[in-house]
Amino acid sequence: MPDTRDIRRRRGPVTYALRIFAITYLAVLVVRPLFEVGKRTFAPTEQGADGGVGAFLERLQDPSVTYAFSLTATVAFWAVLINLLFGVGISLLITRYRFPGRRVLSVLIDLPMSVSPVVVGLALVLAYSTGQGWFGESLASVGIFIIGTTPGLIMATAFVSLPLVIREIVPVLQEIGIDAELAAHSLGASGWQTFRRITLPSIRWAVIYGVVLSLARSLGEFGAVKIVSPGAELRGETATILIQNRYTNYEESVAYAAAFVLVLASVLALVVVALIRKEDA
Repeated sequence: MPDTRDIRRRRGPVTYALRIFAITYLAVLVVRPLFEVGKRTFAPTEQGADGGVGAFLERLQDPSVTYAFSLTATVAFWAVLINLLFGVGISLLITRYRFPGRRVLSVLIDLPMSVSPVVVGLALVLAYSTGQGWFGESLASVGIFIIGTTPGLIMATAFVSLPLVIREIVPVLQEIGIDAELAAHSLGASGWQTFRRITLPSIRWAVIYGVVLSLARSLGEFGAVKIVSPGAELRGETATILIQNRYTNYEESVAYAAAFVLVLASVLALVVVALIRKEDA
């Protein structure tokens, strides 16, 4: 069997062709579009407005932009917190227990990744709207409104990003097995003590990795929140909806500035993930 290091050292036309193909693919679909966003963010506008860092910061101080990013941060925070709690719980349920419907639950977890976020938003409207929703009228009777409010945005965002946490934790739980946990139980440790001292330290990097990915996904969510949100200025307008509204209203400088902030957030998430992978290795 050939040594892996020998395979890595091999050079040939196929290797170089694959490298060129990968670099070209990334340049066309990722690097170039993001470069254009950054370039236009700091460029003077056609209407004569100044460019540069000062103009960029000034656009971000617009009340509607501040509101949009504040709402986005709030929604992302609660969505990630929900995903963290339920993600760890569901991961333990799938890997540590056997029960009827376990495989069905595992399949349903991946549903948000395979269904369009727009469909997710529509499903929430059908379930929780006050006019035609299954639960909307009952909740409204006690003063709880989902659609068109921040809780609806949180539900939509949490739904589409939940699998990112679970699919990072489940493989790690399966890999570490249950021997250490059984040993802790045999020594008299409670369930909480076993989780805190044995299980959680073993999956901590997977949890952090999943949380970072979930956060990045939550900050950039558009389809589901577009359906459940009013999407109006200073009323349910998240950062992604702000970008669409400003771009379609020919306020492109504000749209570019908001998009650039989201790009920076995504890049920061990738850096954190890379550092986590290095630490875990």
